[in-house]
Amino acid sequence: MKTITEIIKYGIVGISNTIVTALIIYIMMKWCGFPDVTANIAGYAAGVLNSFVWNKQWTFRSEAAWGKSALRFGIAFAICYLLQLGLLVYLNHTLTIDPYYNQLIAMVFYTAINFLFNKFYAFKDE
Repeated sequence: MKTITEIIKYGIVGISNTIVTALIIYIMMKWCGFPDVTANIAGYAAGVLNSFVWNKQWTFRSEAAWGKSALRFGIAFAICYLLQLGLLVYLNHTLTIDPYYNQLIAMVFYTAINFLFNKFYAFKDE
């Protein structure tokens, strides 16, 4: 039951990350006139920070040190991102479906493995 609750919370945090990221990008581009790349970097940085704090405190209720958790979270993010990117490239070269659907498949894969990395590595209490 605990893992089911964590999966639901992880999904809620993921939705909030999307909202935070999109909102920061929108405000920076539309209201402040920043270039799209600058806005994108800031938006994603805010989304990753949001994800780290909420997943540490709320989803997994980790008592591990903040610095250790942050380092592990960054490592987990990088590994999961590269794995999903590799899957995306593989799917684009082997499947004949619209590449956008491969993006969706890779996103689902990323979400699942990132949950596991966060649960068993980044926010693991020791």
